Amino acid sequence: MRARLVVFPVRGRNWCFSRSIDNSASSLDLASSQTPSTLKELWRNISSNAKPFNANAELLIDFVSLKMNRAWTGLEKAPPGTLKNRIHGLGLRLLAQVKPSEIFFKSISKEVTNVEVTYPSSLSARLVRRRLRHIAMRGTIIHKKYFYGSVSLLPLTTAFTVLPLPNIPFFWVLFRTYSHWRALQGSEKLLQLVSDSSWTLNSGTGNVNETKHDDSRHGIHNSAKPTWVLLPSKELEELLHRGDGHDGLSKCAISDICKVCDLNANDVMKYRDSM
Repeated sequence: MRARLVVFPVRGRNWCFSRSIDNSASSLDLASSQTPSTLKELWRNISSNAKPFNANAELLIDFVSLKMNRAWTGLEKAPPGTLKNRIHGLGLRLLAQVKPSEIFFKSISKEVTNVEVTYPSSLSARLVRRRLRHIAMRGTIIHKKYFYGSVSLLPLTTAFTVLPLPNIPFFWVLFRTYSHWRALQGSEKLLQLVSDSSWTLNSGTGNVNETKHDDSRHGIHNSAKPTWVLLPSKELEELLHRGDGHDGLSKCAISDICKVCDLNANDVMKYRDSM
């Protein structure tokens, strides 16, 4: 599966790294249909198949993710003024604090086999690649640390089950554990893809295939088929110049870029406002 990534500066040294929204829900529906919906089905799948530990762990994580998504949907549909509705509002405020890079890494699923990187034509292709590799490498370090930290907090938050209220701290830490795990997987996947030594640069004058030195330190070797493609965009360059101001891109320019590239405007704004 190919993922389309969009990279561009939003303010000073702040760059936006985002994946275009995939409007087709077929892959999501397929993943949901393959995930067990009950504990009995989960146990049957784990015990009946001689799968490796990593595959069973992924199955368990998908099961927990499906349960959390269904619970969140129930909170979202709760009538206004109810306890569930207030919990949903609290959840939205907490989710607003999640960094956009984490959301970006989570969008790089294990099914992604190659990436198509769109960037302003004025930027150097090598600079874009280096920035992608840098954030991917940094993401593997940061989210591994936060994943283990969240896991260590899970036993502590279970103590709140004695209260007659919903155990919000436990479910929030559980969600953060899952989120950091997915971000870690996505950052490792992205690092693997953009570290491949063979790559393709598409320009307006034609296609140029180049072979880079082998990135053996990442365990990546030459492959016959490029795992990433660079696409310089003149249209994106024009939108950047049109909305570039003293304090970075304006909200209007970001809105136009998000419409053209199918990006989430809230995530892009987080990149602009981050330090």
